[in-house]
Amino acid sequence: MASWCYWVAGVLCLLVSCSNGEDPYRFYNWNVTYGDIYPLGVKQQGILINGQFPGPPLEAVTNDNLIISVFNSLDEPFLLSWNGVQQKRNSWQDGVYGTNCPISPGTNFTYVLQVKDQIGSYFYFPSLAMHKAAGGYGGIKIASRSVIPVPFDPPAGDFTFLAGDWYKMNHTDLKATLDGGSGLPFPDGILINGRGSNGYTFTVDQGKTYRFRISNVGLTTALNFRIQGHKMLLVEVEGTHTLQNTYDSLDIHLGQSYSVLVTADQPPQDYYIVVSSRFTSQVLSSTAILHYSNSAASVSGAPPGGPTIQIDWSLEQARSLRRNLTASGPRPNPQGSYHYGMINTTRTVRLQNSAVMINGKQRYAVNSVSFVPADTPLKLADHFNIGGVFSLGSIPDNPTGSGGYLQTSVMAADFRGFAEFVFENTEDSVQSWHIDGHNFFVVGMDGGQWSAASRLNYNLRDTISRCTVQVYPQSWTAIYMPLDNVGMWNVRSQNWARQYLGQQFYLRVYSPANSWRDEYPIPGNALRCGRAVGM
Repeated sequence: MASWCYWVAGVLCLLVSCSNGEDPYRFYNWNVTYGDIYPLGVKQQGILINGQFPGPPLEAVTNDNLIISVFNSLDEPFLLSWNGVQQKRNSWQDGVYGTNCPISPGTNFTYVLQVKDQIGSYFYFPSLAMHKAAGGYGGIKIASRSVIPVPFDPPAGDFTFLAGDWYKMNHTDLKATLDGGSGLPFPDGILINGRGSNGYTFTVDQGKTYRFRISNVGLTTALNFRIQGHKMLLVEVEGTHTLQNTYDSLDIHLGQSYSVLVTADQPPQDYYIVVSSRFTSQVLSSTAILHYSNSAASVSGAPPGGPTIQIDWSLEQARSLRRNLTASGPRPNPQGSYHYGMINTTRTVRLQNSAVMINGKQRYAVNSVSFVPADTPLKLADHFNIGGVFSLGSIPDNPTGSGGYLQTSVMAADFRGFAEFVFENTEDSVQSWHIDGHNFFVVGMDGGQWSAASRLNYNLRDTISRCTVQVYPQSWTAIYMPLDNVGMWNVRSQNWARQYLGQQFYLRVYSPANSWRDEYPIPGNALRCGRAVGM
């Protein structure tokens, strides 16, 4: 107990020194356990946090410090990662195996996060193996500070909506399937906040407006979201206030998060909220209920249909997402004051995904490199100068056109650079890409082959800034990204089977200054494993 108190005191001293004592602290104590869940009507072994599935919400205000003590009561190692939380100067807390040693069974680890200069809607999830297929995820809300104007009136309620495809198979069986060289079967259903169809109800008062924060926390499937008889006003995407366009339905790709305002302006009864799969041969769907508090009738008729395999429709919707240039973000200055389109890029990287067979097993690759985890977290190996764990430049900047090979792939990048990344998808399935530690500007997407001439059609004025982006089949997506966060950052497919089988790499953003101004020092409680034991 004394050592625990000493560690907490040290954490607080570090936070005060980093934040000048100005930013509040929020403390969470989480116990991760197995538990019986029945989301699709059959008993499964779920991963629970404090007995809950989904896990408890994380709620914060811009610049808050979050002290999250996680005790692993599972019988296997465990990590949590924070999808969209940028961990400014602090990849030590990112919670993926490239940065953190797993939390061993029966032990504790305390994450120390600061949601520095961030607002918006995100989620956390278990990052090891196929744990995500058993639960362990939950919503994250980061509110604006009271002194920062928000470009819409406070809603009457604020709902978290976590949707994702789901398997009845145990996560260990799914992992064994992938380890055996096969792909995953088709999902068995879609969950909404951990429940199957009509298992969750959102109660609203007629005439009032509500915020829905919708995240796709699934494993393999893009989703479409819609509410029977109601329009949706889009207001925020992964920390960016958007132009407030109205939509009947929204495509939400793997790992993405959206905020919409919905006004209860219809006759008082119950209405379907529908989530259905996109770009799949078989359409999965699930429903929740929008319940008017003065409802005179239950839901009626069939749930409203939505788009299924239409790619052009989805592409046009994606292009319609624009930044609100006059609205404030986490700081008081307008979002449009950052003129990303006027900054010269310092580097172009083209990243092409592929499905490959290596040693007779299904793998996935980026520029022909299929990632394999090292025996030591890359961040620790880098910090302690442990040789033989990884090599910089172990993934090329451009597609090779060759077959796949196994490698612990790490790309070098210079702090304060401004990079152009082009994701090229020559496959027939939609891709979803995420970059830890950063937001980026989605300057273009289109079908066919990307070329230098494609830049002529980039949106260099008001495109959305986000952390997860889709790439349509036989298409490309281009982003501009400021390399403004020193650390070791995971670049990955949000399709969890593809990520697990190699469609990822790490981006090492490096500053030679060795200064707290650029990166925080290794935390006092950082776990050691692999070749870092004893260091």
